[in-house]
Amino acid sequence: MATTNDLKNGLVLNLDGQLWNVIAFQHVKPGKGGAFVRTTLKHVLTGKVVDKTFNAGTKVDTATVDRRNMTYLYKDVDDFVFMDADTYDQITVPKATVGDNANYLLENTEVQVAIHESTPLYIELPTSVELLVQHTDPGLQGDRSTGGTKPATLETGAEIQVPLFLTTGEKVKVDTRDGRYLGRVSN
Repeated sequence: MATTNDLKNGLVLNLDGQLWNVIAFQHVKPGKGGAFVRTTLKHVLTGKVVDKTFNAGTKVDTATVDRRNMTYLYKDVDDFVFMDADTYDQITVPKATVGDNANYLLENTEVQVAIHESTPLYIELPTSVELLVQHTDPGLQGDRSTGGTKPATLETGAEIQVPLFLTTGEKVKVDTRDGRYLGRVSN
């Protein structure tokens, strides 16, 4: 248990059995009336963002979320297996929890897995990863109708937009937050 005075970014709250991550908060003391705390909360599982206001000093239930550094080992049918970097314990994370992050997961990728009461909540990838272009059509000289980009399929199966000069077999750097092409990686 904590009060709204203890709120800080990254704190996970347990509101009505749902886990919410504090993204932003602001203590407000109006000229009239009591002080309050305006917060922006993100649902840990669904990613839904809401604004919520609490009276100052209100008790809020906090949840203990353990963020562990883990290594992605392999995919087992629909689940993903990760190994704790410190204890070498292996945990299985369901496909639904990994979500779109699977598009940027290669074996031996270092990630952070957030765990609450031995249940994996979500995984955090590095901001960028280096992946091989599995297939892309040759860029045609003079084709600028698509803004100078073309689709490319990466070794993980994800499809991103890359510049026309890239060819199959090249390594590219990709932003894991939005799937943006960040540059070519020299071998």
